[in-house]
Amino acid sequence: TSSGNYPNSLFGQQMSSIAQIIKGNCGLEIAAVDYRGWDHHALEGGASGQMAKMLQDLSDSLYGFVADIDSQMQKTLILVMSEFGRTIRENGNNGTDHGHGGFMLAISDLIEGNKIYGKWTGLEPSALYEGRDLPVHVDFRLIFAEVLFKMYGFDAFKSSFFPEYLPKSKFLNFMNK
Repeated sequence: TSSGNYPNSLFGQQMSSIAQIIKGNCGLEIAAVDYRGWDHHALEGGASGQMAKMLQDLSDSLYGFVADIDSQMQKTLILVMSEFGRTIRENGNNGTDHGHGGFMLAISDLIEGNKIYGKWTGLEPSALYEGRDLPVHVDFRLIFAEVLFKMYGFDAFKSSFFPEYLPKSKFLNFMNK
């Protein structure tokens, strides 16, 4: 049974189900959830718009999950990522268009927390990719490779897990492990 306080949303229900499997010690090692609907080219809104509502649901669901599995967080890692970034400036439809640099969020007792990893170059036009969006400073595959190596001892680069990808930098060392 769930002991977390999840929002009444599809994502909240999915996170609750994963928590139940973890607490049931069924041997779950990796799970993935797709939260669709972030492609807001129009009407993103401000503090009460569709983007804010989705971010609140994401936040509340993750909070409920962490509270629900509590002591399991010492061996559980949550990675949240966007498949693409968004432009810095609003378009003519009160939304944003596809961009390059996105973000990742990591939650766990295994994390060297309260830090931002990667590189911040600012929002000046000269710092933006093609003058319109954040550049990619850290490839998501580097983060996944670090997690696979530190949690499972699996070397993603030696095994060509990410075909034709060669890292341009070393691990960020964001994990305590």
